[in-house]
Amino acid sequence: MFALPLLAAAAASLISPDRIKADDKVLSSDAFAGRGPGEVGERQTTAFLTRQFAAAGLKPGGANGGWLQDVPMVRLDRAPGATMAIAFGGTTHPLALGTQATLGLHNAGRTTLTDAPLVFAGFGVVDAKRGWDAYRGIDMSGKVAVVLANDPDFEGGRDLGFEGRRLVYAGRIGAKFEAAAKAGAIAVLVIHEDAAASYPFFQVGSGDAVPSAVLAPLLPTGLKATGWLAGDVAAALLQQQGLTLDALKQRARDPAFHAFPLPGASLSLDGTLIATPFISHNVIARLPGASRPDGYVIYGAHWDANGTNGPDATGDAIRNGAIDNGAGTAELLEVARAFAHGPRPARTVVFAAWTAEEKGLLGSEYYAAHPLYPLERTALALNLDPHLVLPAARDLELIGGGRTPLEAELTRVAAANKLRVVPEPFPEAGWYFRSDHYSFAKRGVPTVAFRAGRDLIDGGHAKGDAIVARYNHDCYHQPCDQFDPRWTFAGTAQEATVAYQLGREVADSATWPDWNADSEYQPLRATSAAARSR
Repeated sequence: MFALPLLAAAAASLISPDRIKADDKVLSSDAFAGRGPGEVGERQTTAFLTRQFAAAGLKPGGANGGWLQDVPMVRLDRAPGATMAIAFGGTTHPLALGTQATLGLHNAGRTTLTDAPLVFAGFGVVDAKRGWDAYRGIDMSGKVAVVLANDPDFEGGRDLGFEGRRLVYAGRIGAKFEAAAKAGAIAVLVIHEDAAASYPFFQVGSGDAVPSAVLAPLLPTGLKATGWLAGDVAAALLQQQGLTLDALKQRARDPAFHAFPLPGASLSLDGTLIATPFISHNVIARLPGASRPDGYVIYGAHWDANGTNGPDATGDAIRNGAIDNGAGTAELLEVARAFAHGPRPARTVVFAAWTAEEKGLLGSEYYAAHPLYPLERTALALNLDPHLVLPAARDLELIGGGRTPLEAELTRVAAANKLRVVPEPFPEAGWYFRSDHYSFAKRGVPTVAFRAGRDLIDGGHAKGDAIVARYNHDCYHQPCDQFDPRWTFAGTAQEATVAYQLGREVADSATWPDWNADSEYQPLRATSAAARSR
């Protein structure tokens, strides 16, 4: 597809796992205080990144000739003392926030609900193209939707028109909240199951203490609250109704399913949301193209972690984010160095360290809505969010495959590095929608998402799967996501090498990557075809 010969060995020599390791050690140190947007660690983080980009010889790529792009946000802190209870069987059951339920408030100031009726809404999916509408024929005004995690195909055992095990966007938690709000619901409770959610309850429970954020301004909404219910709480509620979770999941897999009330069951809550406007920052560097500078390849990685919030059992309150995403940010710096130290590419290459991915892809979303370089002439957006720090492997994992011809190019580049490309092992987790490349994909910019694989050269799948499972269960978004000096970053360097080579080919090519003809993103890209014809 691309004219540049692939010089894999020479390209790989530009990527150093030792430099990646050194940068990650700094970024995930306690001095950076968990890299929380708007918190004390942001200034240290953005200053470190700009120094590294400048030292590599890159030019400022942000607004007004600087390194930064301002991202206006509102920090949302739930004040102490919030309460939440569900009533069923004639008894009110107070819920312990963080262990039995979580509570997210959506309007500034005090929110109070008193005995708001509960309605079971199945998977909470509204998808007109597939003919599903969980709220068909029911008035949700003033009511609380109780929904299942994931989408109807998950664990269904048959094709219901979604994508099998792979989560579709309508099954994402945010999409469920949006659908319930449009139907008139005043709150949504999600029944937690580890497999369907792709993480244990303590992951969301511990996050109950972490502030959230939105892009400014914070607008009032009729959806006053959202949260998760722990499995045992949901089971008790359903048992009182003469229902079981398994039976309800079967009913909810019928396209004709529609929401129904849970008689005598209601939600009450009382809490105050403190809304604080602030400015966070994307850090952006660029390497001007030599012959086609008005075409762009963009590499991104989110610099943020979860800051200093919610101590664990040891009292450690710093969520350092060494893996998520200190590793990816260190990769971004190393790929930037590789470009800066190699021949000047034909197209301009942009390197962006995004803020607030952990708050909902906010930094990349803001950039994509306010691009500093035109999206219609952005040939490729590559995202470095490995979610893993592994030893050297035999494979790369393709996330959300089947969307673009770039996947064939990825396979070729990987093979030149003695790596095979395999499908992501847990597509039900919906990773395609959970990282910053999605802000570009949904606007039509071609992207291919991948990460280092877990078939390790030393230990195979058994060892790789064990490392990943332990991290996902114990340390994902937790204070124990800390730098480990024993890490080699060999797998991280493999990922960075392939990302560099693939982006390098696109940057030196006159060809414009695209989506598969049946991709939902291809029509979006087609609308700007004229901008690429010159």
